This record gives sequence, C-alpha cells and structure tokens, in this order.
Amino acid sequence: MEYKKGQILILGAELETHEKKGGSSHSLCFFPSLKSIKDFAGAMKNHIKNIHSCSYMCRLEAQQLIDIVDFYGGMFIPAHVFTPYKSFYGNCCDSLLEIFDDKSFEKIPAVELGLSADSMMAGQLRELDGKAFISNSDAHSLSKMGREYNIFEMEDPNYEEILKAFKGIDGRRIKANYGLDPKLGKYHRTYCLVCDSIIKGDAPILKCPVSDKHRVVVGVKDRLMIIRDRQKPLLDNRPPYFYQVPLEFLPKVGPKTIDKLINFFGSEMKVLHQATYDELIKVVKEDIARNIILSREGKLSIEAGGGGIYGKIEV
Repeated sequence: MEYKKGQILILGAELETHEKKGGSSHSLCFFPSLKSIKDFAGAMKNHIKNIHSCSYMCRLEAQQLIDIVDFYGGMFIPAHVFTPYKSFYGNCCDSLLEIFDDKSFEKIPAVELGLSADSMMAGQLRELDGKAFISNSDAHSLSKMGREYNIFEMEDPNYEEILKAFKGIDGRRIKANYGLDPKLGKYHRTYCLVCDSIIKGDAPILKCPVSDKHRVVVGVKDRLMIIRDRQKPLLDNRPPYFYQVPLEFLPKVGPKTIDKLINFFGSEMKVLHQATYDELIKVVKEDIARNIILSREGKLSIEAGGGGIYGKIEV
C-alpha cells in the first residue's frame, strides 16, 4: 500500500506463539494484498482471545501458525531470533528444525537478527546458510525507527520484489544491512537478575559465579556459542553489515542536540554516515563531532548490554 506518494507499506503482523515443550517466540507474517491479510486476520480470530485489543498473542504453536500463513499466501519470518525472551533460539530450541517440519523450514525466506546479533554471529549456524538476514528496528517508539534497516536492490518497492530480494532471484538482493554494534543491544551478554548486573568474563557464561541458584538472563553471544556448529562464520554472498551508533547513545547528545543535527543535515542517517567533521562542528561542539566520526569508524569503546539494558559508549 502507498502512503502519501512514495511511502510503501508492506502489510503484516507480529505474532507470539507457544511451544508445548515450553518457550515462546515472536514471528513476522507478511502478506501480498489487503484481501490476504484480512482473510488471515479472520482466521486468527479463532486463536486470539481479543484480536481488537491484544492482537499479537495467539494460542498456537509456531508450526501451526506458519501453516496458516502459508495457506493465505504470506511469508513467515522468525523475529529477533536470538533474544532470550520471545524468540526461537533464545528460549524454544537449539535448531529451527525442532520447531518446523522440513517443508515449512524451506519456506522461511529470512530471519531477523535482533539488536544484540549481527551477520557474523548468525553466520555460525549452518542451518541458516540458505536464509537471508534482515536487520530491523523492532521499534516501540518513533525515535527508535531506523536504528536498524536493510537496503534492497530491486525494481519496485513491493511484496513480490522483497521476497525475490530475500531469495536472491533475478538479480534482486539485500545490498546492505545497517544495525547497532551487537554490544549495544539489550541482551548481548548474560545478566544476573539477583546481583542486578552483567556477569563479566569470556563467553559463554550460563550461570552466576556468586551462586548457582541465582536466576540469569543468558546473553545472545553466550547462547550462540552453545548452539553454533562452526566457529568461523560463513559470509559468502552475504551483504556487508554496517554498524551504526544512534545519536541518543553518544555522550552529551540530548534531544535538543539531535533535533539541531537532523534539522541541519536532513536525517540522522546523513549525520551518522555522511557528514564530515568540518560540517559537524558547524552545529555541535568538537567533542561530539569527534565521537560521531569515531562511531562511524568503529573506534568507540563499548560496555556491553544485557538483561534488558542497552550497552553504553565508554567515554
């Protein structure tokens, strides 16, 4: 659907499923037409208590959901697939083939990496070699939109072309992924809920050193080291993954400064990836301009996030 001459919306839904053996996960379900998603919504009324007030939680297993999505002509993509809460690898399985039958697994065109993982990390799982990696914002507020995104090479911005890009068909492709350095993600490293702190040390860390009884949130990096089946990621034919540090993460950069920068340069992406140092100091102080350039070059020191707390730029 087109909104205001040029803004193309792909129709879809994010839904939560629950496995009989335990664990919950979120999945993205996209559809090619208004009719197909309306028909899908009509079917989902049988599996969602109140679809008008709480549309994401359904009383289904993931295999059942993908069957329904497929029936109505949609595509199914596991969302933020490594995060410890509400994801397949995070709390449901060591392999997607434990959840989906072979036929359904083959129909999954892509997986969403989430804020705490990147292509290099996901590339350590052999079963994902045939899947595209997408980096999306999972934005719960307007300011978070665009912190992760994909560049597509295709002829038109529509459902069919995006599906071709996922599959690398007819010259269509994902040209680049942009996202947070995984260390800035909220679940990159293991966190002890009792000690209320990230557990320091080399991954994988699966328990608190203070007490085995302490409940921990296992980090994405730590979890991946347990389930991976190769140490060196396979990145052949993968698009480049560019790290970006949103302005709100940078020291001394508040809402007013962000507004000034965006008003001057036109977008946050131009500030992060294109503005020169000389251009930046026309708007902000030298130390802020320097940090923007250093973030672009990957030279800022980062304290890793975990347990629902974002990582921090170390001054």
